[in-house]
Amino acid sequence: MEDRIHDAIAHGYVENEQGRKISIENDNGINILGDIIQSSMYSPNRKYYGNLTTLAYTMLDHQTDPKNKYDTPPGVLAHLETLPRDPAAWRLHKRIDNIFREHIDSLPPYTKEQLEFPGITVTNIQVQGNLETYFEEYKYDLINAFNDNTTQTEFYDIYATMPRLNHKEFSYKINVQNNGSPKKSVIRILAMPYRDGNGAIIPFDEGRWLAIEMDLFVKTLNSGNNEINRKSSESSITVPDVPTYKTLVEMTENRQNLEMYESATGIPSRLLLPKGNEEGVEFRLLVAVSNAEEDVNDESIITMNKYHHYGVRGVQPDKRPFGYPLDRRVPDEHIVDEVPNIKETMVKVYNHNVFIRLPHH
Repeated sequence: MEDRIHDAIAHGYVENEQGRKISIENDNGINILGDIIQSSMYSPNRKYYGNLTTLAYTMLDHQTDPKNKYDTPPGVLAHLETLPRDPAAWRLHKRIDNIFREHIDSLPPYTKEQLEFPGITVTNIQVQGNLETYFEEYKYDLINAFNDNTTQTEFYDIYATMPRLNHKEFSYKINVQNNGSPKKSVIRILAMPYRDGNGAIIPFDEGRWLAIEMDLFVKTLNSGNNEINRKSSESSITVPDVPTYKTLVEMTENRQNLEMYESATGIPSRLLLPKGNEEGVEFRLLVAVSNAEEDVNDESIITMNKYHHYGVRGVQPDKRPFGYPLDRRVPDEHIVDEVPNIKETMVKVYNHNVFIRLPHH
């Protein structure tokens, strides 16, 4: 099954159930591969390419009782709630990630002309506030883990406390020069590690595959200098913590606005920054500005106050692939210096082993 996917990447196309060849040597190719590997309803040929991800999880999960001879209950890999705690899950994710990389690296690198946004220059990038993470004690509501019929849960508040990572708030200050008429732009902020675990500098082409998207938003650039201030809490990549059931009931009864919790797709806001360390982990912070008129799928989306990174009304708003402009190979990192609408700066992420405990009554 996996060999068939590798074969499709090598040939540059997949075959649907009717035998028609569908090219994957384009920006949409990674979406087609995703449909195949995850075997969604959009897979062009589920019978031939199978369901690699689910089958791999099932094989790992049932390795102690593969034929169900002893009626062994499902393991941690069978449940999304426990799956991330198993190191085997991450090894499997890495294997699948490498399949996508094999495809992406087979595509030609972006040219300077493809990366440029004529008339636009990023002149300065500043991070205001310390990039600092810390651990905090957090109280989880466990009320939904109990059977209301057997436990008088309405008389009790049932919680568990555990440490979790969070970060101090910070903001970006970005200066962009527009030498032409006002333009709508898409501003992407990405961070990529600068050194490996041994302290050696990571080559740009290797580091770009380790890059993380920090934010992506639409902004109108007026003629002349534009100063853009963006808070970390405004990131379109992240979502706030999901409130407890009790909190949702109380907010509903009080007719409070729940709009901020509608988007459930994204990483938690508190995990926007990597952990860091006391000396400071170095990252390249890269800002890329591109033309919103060319990059946005649905024109109505660019007029919204909140940019929904993972889609709205069934439409993926960004035409560009995830991770653009670092998704494809970068044989010569100096091309970034030659493109005026892309600029990078060095930052450090700190963690001073601070642990904030909840007040105990």
